[in-house]
Amino acid sequence: MKIIKKVVFVSAITCLGVVACKKDKSKEKVAGIVLENMDTSVAPTDDFFRHVNGTWLDKTEIPDDQTSWGGFNQLRKTTDADVLTILNKAIEERNFPKVKDANGNEIDSDQEKAVNYYQTIMDTVARNTKGKAPVMPYLAKIEEIKTKKDVETYLTNMAPYGGGGFYGFGVYNDLKNSSQYAGYMSGGSLGLSRDYYVDAKVKDKLVKYQEFIAKMLQEFGDNEATAKKNAATIVAFETSLAEPMMTKEESRDIRKLYNPLTVAELQKLAPAIDWQGHIDGIGVADLDKVIVTDLGYFKAFSEIFSKGSLADIKLLLRWNTINSALGSLSTDLETANWEFYSKEMRGSKKQRPRDERALSSLNGAVGEALGKLYVDKMFPPQAKKKAKEMIDNVMLGFEKRIAGLEWMSDVTKDKALEKLHKLTVKIAYPDKWKDYSKLEVKGLKEGGSYFENAINVTKWNYNKNMAKLGKAVDRTEWGMSPQTVNAYFNPVNNEIVFPAAILQPPFYDYKADEAVNYGGIGAVIGHEISHSFDDSGSRFDGDGNLKNWWTKEDAIKFKEIGSKLIKQYSDIIAIDSMHLNGEYTLGENIGDLGGVQAAYEGLQIFLAKNGRPADIDGYTAEQRFFFSWGTIWRTKMRDEALKNKIMTDTHAPGMYRAYMPLKNVDAFYKAFNVKEDDKMYLKPEDRVRIW
Repeated sequence: MKIIKKVVFVSAITCLGVVACKKDKSKEKVAGIVLENMDTSVAPTDDFFRHVNGTWLDKTEIPDDQTSWGGFNQLRKTTDADVLTILNKAIEERNFPKVKDANGNEIDSDQEKAVNYYQTIMDTVARNTKGKAPVMPYLAKIEEIKTKKDVETYLTNMAPYGGGGFYGFGVYNDLKNSSQYAGYMSGGSLGLSRDYYVDAKVKDKLVKYQEFIAKMLQEFGDNEATAKKNAATIVAFETSLAEPMMTKEESRDIRKLYNPLTVAELQKLAPAIDWQGHIDGIGVADLDKVIVTDLGYFKAFSEIFSKGSLADIKLLLRWNTINSALGSLSTDLETANWEFYSKEMRGSKKQRPRDERALSSLNGAVGEALGKLYVDKMFPPQAKKKAKEMIDNVMLGFEKRIAGLEWMSDVTKDKALEKLHKLTVKIAYPDKWKDYSKLEVKGLKEGGSYFENAINVTKWNYNKNMAKLGKAVDRTEWGMSPQTVNAYFNPVNNEIVFPAAILQPPFYDYKADEAVNYGGIGAVIGHEISHSFDDSGSRFDGDGNLKNWWTKEDAIKFKEIGSKLIKQYSDIIAIDSMHLNGEYTLGENIGDLGGVQAAYEGLQIFLAKNGRPADIDGYTAEQRFFFSWGTIWRTKMRDEALKNKIMTDTHAPGMYRAYMPLKNVDAFYKAFNVKEDDKMYLKPEDRVRIW
């Protein structure tokens, strides 16, 4: 989730923090911890989240166009404003680099394609004039289906366009030979996450989903009675597909997703589909094996496909096509899509401004093309080099944590340290940008439309992905664009990645003291490092291969310690009778706990080298470190958004991330003198000591 360091980003952060530096002079007075946001009437030893964020919680309203609000949301809002300023300036000036293809013909640069894509999203007049027309040829293809064999042909032909929803072939690192790309066959996609079909606690949402389907089917020609009947059929069909899918908890065990089969073995598992015909049809040759990610689903799907009526199959194909297209058609359909997925499912009161929604779509489609514009204006190259110091200290902190583990044997420690030392760190933006030269994006002058350009991006991504099959993995690729306020760990590359946009306040502030920066961006650095050693990432070795490097005894101890962390979170009732899902969020919770511990050690390493500073505002460096952690996770959420997050997200809600890890951190007890009768207190034997 992040990275960075002190003087490091003086120039970068000065430029990046456009709003803070130029628009809100009051914010210039405060560096690091904002005392006015705290509620000091509440003891940090009783309610740390409230102590750090209480006044902010009381005075902050969730914007109508948001379902939650906090540090991440505020930074994303600011970053979007910066990017939109850059984008609109580029539209005004249209001063793009001159690019030629292999034949010497001038073509649009990546930056120009990003601008063209954005403008077709924003051209609502053209979108509303075309209405449903762009998707109708695809629906006509479904109408032409006469047999189940035709269905198979349709699914094969539609693979470059996103498939039909039942299954799909993709190319990714081979989990057991991560330097090579392999072919994967994955299960279908549904209109809702699996749990909404099988969990009685949220059956009201399934009813609302069925009503939404019926409403949309009427928009596409069904009369009211037929639409209601068809919607019921679709929900029943999707439910039958959802039931045999892996649970979300099961899917976190990466070993269960790695099932290499020959095509003949796949045929035996799921005989209803001609798999060789499909693989040949999508242009794959000489495939020795295909890795099937959910054996239970494919076995069940084969039976469902065999027994199901052709009419019902066509109906679900029709709905999948409509549902995936709604956001890129006319504004009334886009709004209807928002009303269900954002308003009904997550409690949103108002749509985000159109330019922000368009930017979100643009980032998802051609993020690095837009990233070039962002980096050119907002992030000087020297900033990447300066970020390294903090990362080095947090890495050393994690190394110290490993060396000091009492529950782990020296044999496993050596393997863990070997993996840590092989960890790759990527900062700010790629050294090698994606090549969009083969992507066709039509601008407004060429009659381009949002729907058509979105289809072109889908095909371009598909072809690019398929071309990798059997080749060596390109480890220079990034999975996020520079303007993304986030970060990630990729287990098959054993890498942690920190886009430029996360390197801003409240996570990093060059004006703040080191304790604040280590508690913010430093802990996020530690979080991503810890993912390499969470319950999922720890199944991979230092080269990114799914390979056990644990002794049997240490693996058992690790699982036992993890179960204690699971219980801590699962015991929390977040809303109504809904508990947090400690099992599903275990990886992120290990990341938070390990991240705080490693960053704290990193801060101590820094202080040992550079000297201990005087207290600031009466608080020690250690106290400000923990305040900073609590600040970055300040969060307010609408009830429906909270319920949806618990149902679907591997992360615990921010208000729990702010204090739950700290209950297990001995240094927190020392910093705030936490006693046995304090609410933040856990007995030493009950504290989880994992990394």
